[in-house]
Amino acid sequence: MRVVVIDYNGGNLASAAQAARKAAIRRGIEADVVISRDTNDILTADRLILPGQGAFADCAQGLGPELRNRLETATANGTPFLGICVGMQLMCEYGLEHGRTEGLGWISGNIRRMDEAVNAGLRLPHMGWNTLDFTPGTHLLTDGLTPGNHGYFVHSYALHDGTDNDIVATAQYGTQVPAIVARGNRCGTQFHVEKSQDVGLTILGNFLRWTS
Repeated sequence: MRVVVIDYNGGNLASAAQAARKAAIRRGIEADVVISRDTNDILTADRLILPGQGAFADCAQGLGPELRNRLETATANGTPFLGICVGMQLMCEYGLEHGRTEGLGWISGNIRRMDEAVNAGLRLPHMGWNTLDFTPGTHLLTDGLTPGNHGYFVHSYALHDGTDNDIVATAQYGTQVPAIVARGNRCGTQFHVEKSQDVGLTILGNFLRWTS
């Protein structure tokens, strides 16, 4: 299996790649995990991972039109895709961090500041461990997990106005925060799977064997 971590001058690339390697070993999957933005690598990959760290607008700019087109082509042809943190946020229609920026448009909704959390007296960023709420058996990504397991979050912006059918799991932080989303062969986690220890490695392992 060839796994490509998308290189778009973003953060967390190496740690995401290392976590994918660990997850593959745990599942007994032979995987070649590379960090690349090469067209051929992306179009011939068996799995695509887009980490994200920082602001929506900056990450979107880092992708640029060429990488967007490569990701669109590969995923439209069925290649499973996993977005992590801002990588998940980029799957939506648009983001409002530092002005309006268009997303990939793969899932419904927009990314905006978590004012509900502030109104509830909570601090931003939402940082640290939080429980995951989901219905077991509804999606392969959560296979082997139990509701109440924890993911590691670091974010001040979240998905709003999404579609229930796209939301696999949520977390509570002053409001219900979409934590895992999926539509077809494209999925994402708002929390950092590469920092979420056994829970994150379980999700990554599920992603590596997932066929939508």
